[in-house]
Amino acid sequence: MSPTPKQSAWEVIGPGGGGALFEPTVDPNNPNRILVACDMTGSYLSSDAGQTWKMFNLRGRVRFFVFDTNDANVIYARSIGLWRSEDGGQQWRLIYPDAKTVKTVAMSDDHAGETLVTNDPAGAVDALAVDPADSSALYAAIQKQHVESLYQSKDRGKSWGKLFDLPSAARRIYVDPRSPREDRTLYVAGKNSIGVREHGKWREGPSPAGVGEFTNVSLSFAAASAVIYATSSNGLFVSEDGGASWKASPLPGTGARVRAVASSSGDPNVAYVSYSNLKTGWLGTGWFANTWLGNGKEQFGVAKTADRGKSWELVWAETASEANPHLHDAWITPVFGPDFGGNPIALTVAAGDSKIVYSTDLGRILRSSDGGKSWDAIYSTRRQDGTVAGRGIETTTSYGVFFDPFDHKRMFIAYSDIGLFRSEDAGQSWTSSLSGVPRKWWNSTYWMVFDPDVHGKVWAAMSAVHDLPRVKMWQRKQPSSYEGGVVVSNDGGKSWQRSSNGMPPAAVTHILLDPKSSVQARMLYVAAVGRGVYKSTDGGANWTLKNAGIASAEPLAWRLQQDTGGTLYLVVARRTEDGSIGNDGDGALYRSTDGAEHWEKVKLPDGVNGSNGLAIDPKDPKRLYLAAWGRNTPPRVQGGGIYLSTDAGKSWRNVLSRDQHVYDVTIDPRDPEIVYATGFESSAWRSADKSVTWKRIAGFNFKWGHRVIPDPSDAGKVFITTFGSSVWHGPAQGDAGTPDEIATPEVAHGK
Repeated sequence: MSPTPKQSAWEVIGPGGGGALFEPTVDPNNPNRILVACDMTGSYLSSDAGQTWKMFNLRGRVRFFVFDTNDANVIYARSIGLWRSEDGGQQWRLIYPDAKTVKTVAMSDDHAGETLVTNDPAGAVDALAVDPADSSALYAAIQKQHVESLYQSKDRGKSWGKLFDLPSAARRIYVDPRSPREDRTLYVAGKNSIGVREHGKWREGPSPAGVGEFTNVSLSFAAASAVIYATSSNGLFVSEDGGASWKASPLPGTGARVRAVASSSGDPNVAYVSYSNLKTGWLGTGWFANTWLGNGKEQFGVAKTADRGKSWELVWAETASEANPHLHDAWITPVFGPDFGGNPIALTVAAGDSKIVYSTDLGRILRSSDGGKSWDAIYSTRRQDGTVAGRGIETTTSYGVFFDPFDHKRMFIAYSDIGLFRSEDAGQSWTSSLSGVPRKWWNSTYWMVFDPDVHGKVWAAMSAVHDLPRVKMWQRKQPSSYEGGVVVSNDGGKSWQRSSNGMPPAAVTHILLDPKSSVQARMLYVAAVGRGVYKSTDGGANWTLKNAGIASAEPLAWRLQQDTGGTLYLVVARRTEDGSIGNDGDGALYRSTDGAEHWEKVKLPDGVNGSNGLAIDPKDPKRLYLAAWGRNTPPRVQGGGIYLSTDAGKSWRNVLSRDQHVYDVTIDPRDPEIVYATGFESSAWRSADKSVTWKRIAGFNFKWGHRVIPDPSDAGKVFITTFGSSVWHGPAQGDAGTPDEIATPEVAHGK
C-alpha cells in the first residue's frame, strides 16, 4: 500500500482536464493506481481509479513512468532527468544524472525549459525497465553524443554498464520474466523494429512491410513467445514471435489511421487501438450498425481485439457531430463536441484485468472497466445542476481570476484553449461561460473588467490564439491576422454579445476601464496584439485605433496600466528571444498622458528587451515595478527579473534577480507594501517591504507560473494563475510544511 499523501495548504481549482494528457501508466499490481503526464509540465497520480488526483512536478514533461513490480512504493519517471520515488510518488529524487554532478540548471529558451548541466556530459534516458524479480536490476536505453546504447545497472541506478549500441532510439524495453535471472532476455522496441538481447548477444528483427517508423508499440509475453502490437502511418501490425515476423492487422472499414495501442500483459490476446478517419459501409459496425453514422462519415475512437489482431471490434466509435452514447463525459463533449478530445493519444491496460482500460486525449482521461464498451470521465465530475468540479487533474493555462464586485462568490477563470469558466459558489463548481461569444473567439479569454458601479456589467478580451505572449506564436502566424475581439455582458457574465465595432478581428489580450469616466459613457482601452491600442468613449460600443507614437507597424500590444492621475502605460511584447538589444523585435514600454492620443517610449532598464508586466504603486504614481523576461544569451540568461523605478521610468534598478523569467508583478490592493511576482522558474515571490526583500512562496510547486491575485475574500490567501495547471489557491505567505518539489538550487539557496 502506498503512503497517505500529505495534505498541502494549497489546492488547485478549476473544472478539471482541458489540456493534453500523455503516458497513462497503471500499477501492474493495482489497477486503480494510475499515473499520467501533461505536456504543461505537471504529472498526476491517482490511487482510487481517478476519483481524486495528486499533482507533482518534475521540472518538465514526463516522457515515461515505470513501476517497480517488486515494491509498490517505488516509481521511476523521466523528465529532464531520471527520477525515483520511494514513497509512492509523494517525493522524488534525481538518480540520473547523479545529482552530485549537476553544476547548474540552464533555462535558456522562451519557455525556460530546463537542462541539467553536469561535470561530465550525461545522456538522455529514452526507455527504462525494472527486472520483474529484482529491484536492483535496471535496464535503460541512454543516448550519449547522438549514440543510443543499452545499459544495465545492478545497484538501482548508482552505476551503469554498457551492453550494446542500438541502431536507433529506443521506445520501450521489456524484460522477459521467463528468462533466467542471471541472463535476462530483453526486447527493445526501436524506430521500426524489435531488437532482442538473448544469451549475451544482440539480434535485430525485421520491420513490418513498408513501415518507416512506429508510432506506438505494446508487448505482452505469452506462454511460448512475445506478442507485439505496433502502429504506424502504414497501419497496424502484429507479431506473435517476438518481432521476427509481422502481419498486417487492418480494422473494419476503410481509411483508418491508427495511433495508440496497448495490450494486457496478463492476456496477450487482448489489445486496444486508437483510430481516426475510419469509414464504414451502410451497415456500419458495433453500435453504428443501425444508424446513419457509418455512411461515409469519418469515425474515431477505440477498437478491441480478443484474438491477437485477427479481428477487431469498434468498441468506441463517434464522429465530430455524433457522440458515443456509452461515453459518459463531464464537460468537454457537452461544451466543445466529441472532436475536441478526439481519439486517444495514449492507452494503457491493467496487467491483471484486460477489461480495465485508461485512455488520454487532448483534454481528458477516461476509464473503462468493461473492455471498452463504456467509458467514464475521470478528469472531472458532472453535478446534477449541470456544473462540474475538478478532481485535482487540472491541465489548462489560466491568465486571470476575476470577481464580481457585487458578489465575490461569482468568480471567473480566463483560460487558454477552453475560454472562460464561471463559478457561482466561490470556486466549488464551474460552468463554461461562453454563451453569445463568437465561436471563432472561444479559444482564449485573456482579461475581464467589471463596471464598479453597474451591477452585472462586464467586458472581456477574447482571442482565437492561445499561449500569448510566447515568441513561438509570432513565428507561426502573422499577428495582425489573429482573430478575436471584445464582448460585453449585462448579466454578470452568463451571456455575452460582441462589442467590437470599429475594431478589426484581433487578439485582444487586455482591457482597462478608466474608473473616473462617466457611468453613462465608460472610457475603455484595449491592447490588441498585432494591432495596437484601441479606445472607446461609449462603453465599448465603438472603438478607435490610438497608435500615434508607437514605433512598430504591428505592435505586439500586450498589457495596459493606468496610474491614479490618469497616465496610461502600454507593455509591448518582444518578437524574438535572441540576445540582441535595439532591434525591431524588442519589447517596449510606452506612456501616454493624454488618454492614448499620443504615446512616448519609456526607456527600459539596461539589458532588458522583454518587458512583460507592469504594476504602479496606487499611492505613488512614480513608483513602477516592471516584470521582465530574460534574453537568451547562452550559456546564461540575462535581463530578467523585477525592476523598480521611483521616478516614473527615468531610471531603473533590479530588485529581484534570482528569477530571470518573471511573467507578471502585482501589488496587493489592500496594502501597497506587499508586492507579488511569479514566472517560469518554479517560483512565486512575495515582498512585504515594497520589493526591498523577497521570499519564495513555499508550496507553490509548479514550473510555469503566470500571475498572483490576492484573494478579495481572505487577506491571508492568494490565487496564482499558471501556464498549464489552472489556478492555485493557498496561503499568501506560503506553506512551509508542503514538500518543496522543484525549486532549482539557485532559487532555493540564492545565487
